[in-house]
Amino acid sequence: MIPTLFSVSYAGLWGQHSLDVLNFIARAADLGYSAVELMGKRPHLSVLDWSERELRRIKESAAAHRIEIATLAGYTDFTVGKGSLEVPLGEMQVAYVRDLARMAHCLNARIVRVFTGYTTEEASYLDDWNRCVRSVRECSAVAADFGITLGLQNHHDIGISSSGFAEFLDDVNHPNCRAMYDPWSPALMGEDLYIGARLLAPRMVQTTIADYIRLKRFAFMPGLVNYRPLPEMVRAVPLGQGFIDLKRFFAGLKDGGFDGYVAYEMCSPLRGGGSEVNLDATAGASLNKIKELMNQE
Repeated sequence: MIPTLFSVSYAGLWGQHSLDVLNFIARAADLGYSAVELMGKRPHLSVLDWSERELRRIKESAAAHRIEIATLAGYTDFTVGKGSLEVPLGEMQVAYVRDLARMAHCLNARIVRVFTGYTTEEASYLDDWNRCVRSVRECSAVAADFGITLGLQNHHDIGISSSGFAEFLDDVNHPNCRAMYDPWSPALMGEDLYIGARLLAPRMVQTTIADYIRLKRFAFMPGLVNYRPLPEMVRAVPLGQGFIDLKRFFAGLKDGGFDGYVAYEMCSPLRGGGSEVNLDATAGASLNKIKELMNQE
């Protein structure tokens, strides 16, 4: 397994300290990571901003810091825009993935990451599922044209459970579509992380991990002088300090034969805030935890 740091952690999207792509690569190397995953949108690696000539600067920086560019992370939602059917939003997203694959090829990266789609109406779930299957299959084909693997991450609603994710991959049925199964969503659903990891490990090229604490929420009801429960909030913490059973997850990965990239991300508000010092400390502590998990018996 290869410890990897995801650049979204230093993108400033939640008010945290931000670094540009070149400074992020240098920081990941300084922290001791072996590879990086680069966010495929602004402020990092937007398909609108980076020519092939400029991409060489990133490639040269990675080589100088002896760090691998593993993955370009695309952001897709193939159920979006159903109220504007005259706009070819699905085609636009496939074209975006094709451009990311072209950029990945220039950078000697191996993977482009995509998501499925968010749920719309309950009655449209089968249509949403089929729409996502077709789009992911087409993205798999355009990525293959550049020698790039398409990695599907279990993030959006369609095919979100472990068994549903496996079923979705079966429906896509493309040799260039691989799993990027991570433990966040199945942990929130109460699944056994060993079982899910063991099931998906043979199909995986990468996992993305983080850890969280659960914070209970309540709303006061004055007439009853009491509280009613609300859905819990989760807050990101360094790996090993939250509720996600990473030991069982990694045991399942190992027993299933996974030996790909393990990407750490700080992609939500973080305990301790978003200062540069806290981001670096959390990324460093989490790398130590990844190494411990990789070496566990």
